Amino acid sequence: MRSRVTAALAVLVLLVAGWAAIVTDVVVTGAREGAAPADAIAVLGAAQYNGRPSPVFRARLDKAAALFRAGDAPVVLVTGGIGNRDTVSEAEVGRRYLVVHGLPPDAVTALPPSATTVASVTQLGAWFRGRPGRRVVLVSDAFHLLRLRILARRQGLVPFTSPARGSPISANFRANAAYVAAEGLKVPVAWLFYR
Repeated sequence: MRSRVTAALAVLVLLVAGWAAIVTDVVVTGAREGAAPADAIAVLGAAQYNGRPSPVFRARLDKAAALFRAGDAPVVLVTGGIGNRDTVSEAEVGRRYLVVHGLPPDAVTALPPSATTVASVTQLGAWFRGRPGRRVVLVSDAFHLLRLRILARRQGLVPFTSPARGSPISANFRANAAYVAAEGLKVPVAWLFYR
């Protein structure tokens, strides 16, 4: 009986240590500005309200616009799904927002609707297929970037990450900590199952 308890405790300690190591990697990845010259900038979708990006989505779009204006890539790709009772996708709302805020219409593409992070990155991979370049700057909240990088590599892309520091999530310690903690579970799932 004692050896079973010892073994169970050892497994628990290893699981907690592994989770803590992943969470540390999530925090370190999100703290770095990793934007570099690329073939495209990709903005991960977030909620939109009646055709207006949520504050979280707006922060991501503004960051992508800044990277575009800095010359990091010639095109911005916007991902996102269609919520309940919505008639337009987050991706399309994001495209319209960027165009209204001065980006050339032919430099902004709304990708087909995708309801999950995995589906969004799959859409990115599909966009790159048949094109010569594979370098992409991924823009999202800091907590999201490590998982995005893993999923993008699974699509054969060369990912760089750029956190949207103006996001309300980043400004709220409790909300950000909850998202970071959840990534401690989501990252290994992405690494193990989405190849």
